[in-house]
Amino acid sequence: MNLDWNQFLGKSLNITMNENYGVVYGKNDEEHPTFYEIVFKSGKLLSAYNEGLLLESSREQQQYKIFIPYSSIKCVEIF
Repeated sequence: MNLDWNQFLGKSLNITMNENYGVVYGKNDEEHPTFYEIVFKSGKLLSAYNEGLLLESSREQQQYKIFIPYSSIKCVEIF
């Protein structure tokens, strides 16, 4: 079954990710990088493609867009 994501354009989504990891580096060379699991992404649905979803979100007063492939999505909450 395919879901028509176009009916949710402009809605807010909370996406729970499959296993996905990020890294934060320290301010100097003596600090070891810290790995963390990326649990979710959230934002407004801008567009849906054959390969995934494009969200718009904001962090630290900046707007950004993120593309999430369908294979990385575990669960979606729609508001």
